Amino acid sequence: MLVDTFGRTATDLRVSLTDRCNLRCSYCMPPEGLEWLPKPELLTDDEVMRLVGLAVRDLGVKEVRFTGGEPLLRRGLPDIVRRTAELTPRPQISLTTNGIGLDRLAGPLTDAGLDRVNVSLDTLDRDTFKRLAHRDRLDDVLKGLAAAQDAGLEPVKVNAVLMRDVNDHEAVPLLRYCLDRGYRLRFIEQMPLDAQHGWTRTNMITADEILERLSAEFDLAPDEEHERGSAPAESFTVDGGPATVGVIGSVTRPFCGACDRVRLTADGQIRNCLFATEESNLRDPMREGASDTELADRWRKAVWAKRAGHGIDDPSFLQPARPMSAIGG
Repeated sequence: MLVDTFGRTATDLRVSLTDRCNLRCSYCMPPEGLEWLPKPELLTDDEVMRLVGLAVRDLGVKEVRFTGGEPLLRRGLPDIVRRTAELTPRPQISLTTNGIGLDRLAGPLTDAGLDRVNVSLDTLDRDTFKRLAHRDRLDDVLKGLAAAQDAGLEPVKVNAVLMRDVNDHEAVPLLRYCLDRGYRLRFIEQMPLDAQHGWTRTNMITADEILERLSAEFDLAPDEEHERGSAPAESFTVDGGPATVGVIGSVTRPFCGACDRVRLTADGQIRNCLFATEESNLRDPMREGASDTELADRWRKAVWAKRAGHGIDDPSFLQPARPMSAIGG
């Protein structure tokens, strides 16, 4: 098992398949993009599967989520999903994506064994989308959402980040859009994970502000039917239910005490926290001939060193050198 010194057990593995992305969202990277990892540094499909298989068979991982960058850019994604679904015990398999290309891949990914999908959608306004993402691709994202639902990847979850004076007025329209289509919306506080290091607390729309905006139009109540457990989102019923909306207060309402996640980057580094400043290299020992037992031992040591919390409120907090696109969600 992957246990840390505070007794938390990591059972949710986030696997970044690429640091590349076809959008340039301002809270993640600059308009000109970033310097991508050279291909030789990336894990091959077989290397990804060796580590995922090790995590599932020997280390107690029960859910595998593929992320990026943008994971749909990974050519071998359907086969990676298929091979993951064939593992014993079979993990839950999910995907976090910006939705571009999902209209073509939702069916093949479902056939391969994908269980569900999270799609990022921060705005319903085309001009605002172009301002945020520096690409005119809103229609592609909406098509991807519809295709995911048609393929049976339910519940289709939508992730939205609100930014002050940019799209914070869209909280209610976004929720109405998702309610009308049966999508499950989750608002996420903007986190200090941008490549530009331009994040400030004053510009962040907090969980309290999100709930205040939504409560002006909807009757929200804590969702007592479903226990939160280690889930990052606080769930609220909307107008008596059964529909719900989630709010992930990563900054102002940290849930570190129940965290069950561990991350594998596209270049084979283990991160025991999204905000970790240190990584543990599995790629190089694997390529040098390390056994599964040796790799598992390195993995356990990496998780064992996990800190109590992300420490964003601590004066000594340092933003990770890697931006979100290079870490994986």
